Amino acid sequence: MRSVLALFCLAVALGPAAQAQPTLANSVGQEQNELNQAVQEAGNSQVDFIRALERHLKKYPNTSQKAAIEQALTKSAIETNDHARIILYGERILNSNPANTDLPLIDRVTRELLDDANPASPPKAIAFAIRYETEVEAMRSRAAEGHMSPGQWALEVNKGLSRAAVLHARAVGNMGAVDDAVKFAKKAWDLAPGGESARELARWLEKAGKTGEAFDAYADAFTCEDARGTEADRLADRAKLGAIYTKLHGSDAGLGEAILKAFDRNVELKRNRMANMKQKDVNVYATTVSEYVLPRAGANGVLALSSLKGKAVVMDFWATWCMPCRVQHPMIENVKKKYAKDPNVVFLSIDADDDHTLVPPFLEEMKWEGPSYYDAGLGHLLNITSIPTILVLDPQGRISSRMTGFIPEKFEDMLADRIESARTN
Repeated sequence: MRSVLALFCLAVALGPAAQAQPTLANSVGQEQNELNQAVQEAGNSQVDFIRALERHLKKYPNTSQKAAIEQALTKSAIETNDHARIILYGERILNSNPANTDLPLIDRVTRELLDDANPASPPKAIAFAIRYETEVEAMRSRAAEGHMSPGQWALEVNKGLSRAAVLHARAVGNMGAVDDAVKFAKKAWDLAPGGESARELARWLEKAGKTGEAFDAYADAFTCEDARGTEADRLADRAKLGAIYTKLHGSDAGLGEAILKAFDRNVELKRNRMANMKQKDVNVYATTVSEYVLPRAGANGVLALSSLKGKAVVMDFWATWCMPCRVQHPMIENVKKKYAKDPNVVFLSIDADDDHTLVPPFLEEMKWEGPSYYDAGLGHLLNITSIPTILVLDPQGRISSRMTGFIPEKFEDMLADRIESARTN
C-alpha cells in the first residue's frame, strides 16, 4: 500500500509563486494535474507508483515538488526493498541537506552501499557511517527523549554508536583495511555487546588470520541477544563455529562445551553491565510497571510501584506546557475525593516534562496538592504518545483503561466508571 508520506507529499500545491503570474499558474496547474492523474492510475501498485513519479521527474526535472517526490520515491523503494533506488534517491535526499538527521535513512543507505558492488560505494559508506556517528553522539548531551529515563537514553545512544562502528568496520574492511575493521568492530562490541557487533568482529578477526579470537567472537554472536539478527544469521554463526573449531582442534569434540562457556561468559558480562547501570539509574532495565521507582517531583523521596500491588492505580500523565492538563487536574481531584477513604484506589500525578527544572515552580504556581512524580522512563514503557493521558491499572497491574484527551462535562463520571471497572475485573 502506498505510504502516507507519499500521498501527503503529492497532495501539496506546486507553490504560491504561480498565483502571481497567470502563465506560470497555467503551466503549474497542468503539471499538477498530470501528477495527480499518474498517481491515481498507479493505484495501489508500488512499482507503478515509482514508475509514474520517475516519468514525472524526467518530464519536469525542475519541478518545485522534486524534493517531495524524491522523498516519496525513497520511502517506496525501502518498502519494496529496491536496493538500487534506495541508494539513488536516499543519497540525493541526504546529500541535498547535510543537516538531515534521519538516522534510519542514513543507516539504510549506508548498509545498501556496503552491499553494493560499485567500487565508489565503500568511501561513500564511510562518510555516511561517520555522519551517523556524529548525529548519535550529539544525542548524548541532550535530555532523555521519548519518555525514557536517563539510563535508557544512554543505552540507546550507545546502541546507536555501536551500530555506527559496525558500519564503519564493514566499510573500511571492504576497502582492504582489515586491522582498522577489527578496531572499529571491537569498539562496537565495547559500546553495546550483542550479536551484531560480535558477528562483525568475528568476520574481520577471521580475515586477519586470528582464528582463535574469531571463534570466540562467533560464539559470542551465537549466544548473545541480537535484536537485528535473523534465523539465517544464527545458522551461519553455527556453521562458522563448527568449521573454525574443527580447524583448530581437528574435530568438533568439545564444541558444545565451548559454546556453553561463551554463554556463561556473556551472561556474566550482561549481569555486570546491568549492575553498573542500575547504580546510575534504577529504572534502566525495568520491563514491567512494578519494577519502576518514581522520584518525587520537587522534593526528596521515591515511590516504588511494587508497593501498589493489589490496588487499582490511576496514573495521570501531564506536562507543564499542557493547557488541557490544567483544566483536567481539578476534575481528577474531584474523583480522587470520592475514593479518599479507600486504600485500594491510588491516584498518581506523573510529570512527563523532559526538563525537570520547570516542574517545581509550576507546582508551586498552580498550588496542586499532593505529591507528583517524574515518569523516569515509565511513559516509554507504557507508550505514552500524547499528553494528557490517564491510565487505569487493575489490582494485577494490567492496563484496564487508557484515556487520551477528555470531554469536560463527562470526564469525572467516565473516570469513576473506569476505576470501578478496573476494581471488579
